[in-house]
Amino acid sequence: MQMRLYTIIDVVICRVFPTSLKGEVLSWFTWLPSLLIDSFATLITKFETQFATCWPHHINSIVLVNIRQDKDESLHTFMERFIKVALNIHNLSLKVALHHMITALRSGPFADSLYKKLIDDLDELRCRVAKFMQLMELCEFRSKARAAIVANKRETKKFDKQ
Repeated sequence: MQMRLYTIIDVVICRVFPTSLKGEVLSWFTWLPSLLIDSFATLITKFETQFATCWPHHINSIVLVNIRQDKDESLHTFMERFIKVALNIHNLSLKVALHHMITALRSGPFADSLYKKLIDDLDELRCRVAKFMQLMELCEFRSKARAAIVANKRETKKFDKQ
């Protein structure tokens, strides 16, 4: 594209093109029989045919079907992983993303809450995820605190018996 800004003459473009190549692409170009290339359009076709598998492929919403929250995976880790993939899908519909996300979640209180009250936008989803994660952290803190109190009471009883 840059070469076409300066000239439209095929012979010049074909001569300048190799200066932009390196590595295996330059090696491929060097081994091309010169009589095989009669225009820059032919060179482009040969180039695209040779390196077609190297082009980045675009993903679509079907890849979301394969994403599942693992048994021991936290909601936070799963959401990061899911969103990372979803952001790479061009023109992904919110409804499609939410459907796949809800079905990918491990069954539990958060997934149940999403079924009960559907989400209208990503901001609401982020807010609900954040609130649920805070709730889980609070429950975990309380559980550890209770365990510490119970352990402390046992130690006190052992000490009193002695």
